[in-house]
Amino acid sequence: MGEGTPVHGRKLEGWDDLPDVDDASVPMPASHGAWPGWLLAGPRVLTLDFLVHHPRGAAGLPEALDELRQATALRQEERALVVQLASTQRLMWARVTRRSLPASQDYTWGKPTGAIEWTCADPRRYEVEEQVARTGLPVPEPGLDWHPADPPPGLEWELDWGGNAIPGTVLVENAGDADTYPTLALTGPVIRPAVTNHATGAVLEYDITLSTTDRLVIDTREGTVTLNDTAPRLHTATPRSTPEQACILPPGASLISFRAAEFNDAGALTISWRSAWW
Repeated sequence: MGEGTPVHGRKLEGWDDLPDVDDASVPMPASHGAWPGWLLAGPRVLTLDFLVHHPRGAAGLPEALDELRQATALRQEERALVVQLASTQRLMWARVTRRSLPASQDYTWGKPTGAIEWTCADPRRYEVEEQVARTGLPVPEPGLDWHPADPPPGLEWELDWGGNAIPGTVLVENAGDADTYPTLALTGPVIRPAVTNHATGAVLEYDITLSTTDRLVIDTREGTVTLNDTAPRLHTATPRSTPEQACILPPGASLISFRAAEFNDAGALTISWRSAWW
């Protein structure tokens, strides 16, 4: 919909508005005001008023309307909805919950108008491109090999100072103004992996051993932990582990560290996320 298509948007409501908020504040019984409670955002509702105008006029109207009806049919699953305004694109997951397309005299002239309503269970707006960051377990620099069993007569440049160290940390940035949920993928070999977000203090630790062919995925939005895309492993969380859905990336930079019971240079952590805006 939009430029270059027969469906021309005239007004989009609900996009830059804050969603409805559930305010859990409790009034003070013997004083003015209230004790501040949690503010939780409800679903976001978007309404687009549009005009249908096909380049072939009334002759092309049936084709344009058929495509519009198919694209806005009722479906149970949410689908990606990308909106571009002022050269900025944002992504939401939405379902069509209302479509208004009055059969008026505008059909005769080939320019009917209507409206579409989407309901987005998650009210946040996300960047379209998913960001990815990776790190391994901490590995120190091997340093200069002095050959203690066969000492050389002296040092000669260029010296081999060994490989690079792996700090076991990675800096990720949520460029938006709302918390966002990352997805974490751990690959082996690794024993009792642990991931810490130093910006929030949240820790995810699992009493599990991953082989070189294993992959453990933590979906913090859904609160799931899955081994090799099939087997749930939420029960392996240790007592010091934070609930998965509490492990968010706040606005700004977050330093993420990857640790395990034993260190090696093969285990890896991959973090994927999208910056989020209200």
